[in-house]
Amino acid sequence: MMHLLKRYVIKSSPSPIAFLGAQRLAKKFSCRLVFEVRDIWPLTLTEIGGYSAKHPFIRFMQKVENRAYKVSDRVVSNLENSVEHMVGHGMQEDKFLWVANGFSLDEVEMNVPLNLRAQEFIPKDGFVVGYTGSLGVANALDTLLLAALILKEFSDIKFVLVGEGNQKAVLKAIASQNGLTNVIFIDAIPKVEIQAVLRQFDACYIGWLKDDLYRFGIGANKIPEYLYSGKPILHSYSGACDPVSKYKAGLVCEAENAQALADSIMHLYKMSDEQRQAMGLNGKSAAISVYEYAALASKLESALFG
Repeated sequence: MMHLLKRYVIKSSPSPIAFLGAQRLAKKFSCRLVFEVRDIWPLTLTEIGGYSAKHPFIRFMQKVENRAYKVSDRVVSNLENSVEHMVGHGMQEDKFLWVANGFSLDEVEMNVPLNLRAQEFIPKDGFVVGYTGSLGVANALDTLLLAALILKEFSDIKFVLVGEGNQKAVLKAIASQNGLTNVIFIDAIPKVEIQAVLRQFDACYIGWLKDDLYRFGIGANKIPEYLYSGKPILHSYSGACDPVSKYKAGLVCEAENAQALADSIMHLYKMSDEQRQAMGLNGKSAAISVYEYAALASKLESALFG
């Protein structure tokens, strides 16, 4: 029972500034300190946001980040390959623990049906490539629409985008201007209905920008959701630590390459049902063993209290 005497203060990113407060709390209450990194700041701000590394506030954040790696008892991240960056900024490698984003088995086993309004828009026939989540720049949905344009003559292949985001109006305009009648937009649905809508797809799409930042890996919530659905995944990705290829759960193509994505879609479309089901089963097995909350909690508990 000695582990019950261990107490932790956990500081979660993205912004590292609050780490200074977490460090004070840990010292005041004699707790151990965990720095959880979900987005690498200020690196994300300089590589994607375009801010100068010489900006005074960026430099201040960099000093705080370096300090966090050095003084924390543990550094946890959902980015599997981020350990390389952290070691380069002063962290001892044995402090690092990868804990992926996950999903709740209890939640998905509720089997909440898809609401009737959304059901009306789901194609009842054909091969459906679906996406659920935020409709933002980082999700590379313009690549998906360009692939839909390339495959426009194949009337049996449909594309469904479920969600909201700051790029929804832009994406709708692209679809309209190009006469993409094979693309359907559906409003966001409650999280408990995600598995119900994924069951309506023949393949699930997830895409990313072709950016060097992804050399550290990815941690999107939709990855474990897609894996658990038992559907093959189309992954437009050029970074490191790719779970789709690792678990043989679908097809992977170059990020922001619409032709490569269209080719992957056609490849999957021409596969037998048995081949696609095998990919889906690989993904579901990985979801349960690697990404389920109970497994992740056990991994974290063992690292902190073991």
